[in-house]
Amino acid sequence: MTQRVLHFYFDYLSPYAFFSWRELSSLCKSYNLQLESHPVVFGKLLDHWGQLGPAEIPPKKAALYRFCYRYAQLNQFIFNPPASHPFNPLPALRLSLPQVAKNRQHDVIDAIFNAGWTQGADLASEVQLKSILDNIDLNGTELLARTQRNDVKQMLHDETRQAIESGVFGVPTFILDGELFWGHDQLPHLEVFLRGNDPLNTDAVDEMLARHRGIDRKKFNQTKPAED
Repeated sequence: MTQRVLHFYFDYLSPYAFFSWRELSSLCKSYNLQLESHPVVFGKLLDHWGQLGPAEIPPKKAALYRFCYRYAQLNQFIFNPPASHPFNPLPALRLSLPQVAKNRQHDVIDAIFNAGWTQGADLASEVQLKSILDNIDLNGTELLARTQRNDVKQMLHDETRQAIESGVFGVPTFILDGELFWGHDQLPHLEVFLRGNDPLNTDAVDEMLARHRGIDRKKFNQTKPAED
């Protein structure tokens, strides 16, 4: 029987992506899923869809951290966020590409997530990223050198573009059999879908989406620094 493929879109900036990552191995084992992990640039998703990130809205950032610390306490695991947040995730994301990490991709993702969100590592620091990789018996110097290649930079750009084309607008996002689930809190919905008893009335959704918009707010512009 062919394994179903679960696509996981993530950026290390998101604590919710980390929370999801903690559960994905068990989920995939329980439902015999093949996990395909896609590092994407969250900032580019926000730019494309015209959104602000949670960390760019001060009260939302505060609420996010309150939730995260509470969630970690309730689920009894260490939560020690990165040394700075938000931070430049590009080096870590490039390291997590399958073309860079090869058959150790999920080991790399696991190590970076845990170092960043349980040990307070600076995930923008190549020195610390090298140490993270060395600690899992990889050649950190060699892998970091790969991330500077133009073709590798293009690969991350392509992953992000393909995610946008698939309708991904935030992280974490999961796509299974063409069905998109956004956010850590939708993992229970994903499991319902996996079990084949999804109660979603797609006709009702389509009808709602076809309804006339009664009002639109004025668009705003926010200048952001360019990303490499």
